[in-house]
Amino acid sequence: MARGLLIASFDFSGAPENEFNDWYDLEHIPERQNVTGFDLCERWIGVDNASQSLATYDLSSLEVLRGDEYKNIAYENLSPWSKRVTGMCSRILRFEGTQILPGNQEAPADANAILMVAINVDEGVEKDFNAWYNEEHIPNLSSVPGVCSARRFKSAGGTHSYVALYHLESEDITSSKAWSEAINTPWSSKIRPHFKDHIRLLATRYERHV
Repeated sequence: MARGLLIASFDFSGAPENEFNDWYDLEHIPERQNVTGFDLCERWIGVDNASQSLATYDLSSLEVLRGDEYKNIAYENLSPWSKRVTGMCSRILRFEGTQILPGNQEAPADANAILMVAINVDEGVEKDFNAWYNEEHIPNLSSVPGVCSARRFKSAGGTHSYVALYHLESEDITSSKAWSEAINTPWSSKIRPHFKDHIRLLATRYERHV
């Protein structure tokens, strides 16, 4: 069975930063780590905007989100603290999807940064879009020095059909010459005009300061 992914991204500029972090660190993440099938749970903070938060949850499969263990702490069963904090935030993205490339590769646990790209594509070009992503784009970026992993996911529903996650040694990797050469190809130039609803978030690993 294909591995799954859950992403939750917020702009928390409307919430007290200390409370937002306490909620995530002391309640929200621990709750999910206790659910069978939740593997690596990570938090990230935006490079360009430190009020943007990204949480990535690697799942043994997407069915984890359909089970009672998760339902008991999610959806209408969110805790009062969760409802209070998220009510002060603006949602950037919630994504639930299955991993489509490469195979069942798991996320590396030692990356210092991440690039998340969520995207839709014009009707009629999806086949070419997927061929470009699978045959050129992901292989090219996987070979860039400092890229720890490059993975693609297909949505099970929601606002965005596809997400790509790139775990990086540092955020500077995306400014390197090798990265630029990997993404600026004739095929990329042909596909890129068909992107829709494009979200690109570069973030560094969150570290709690006590």
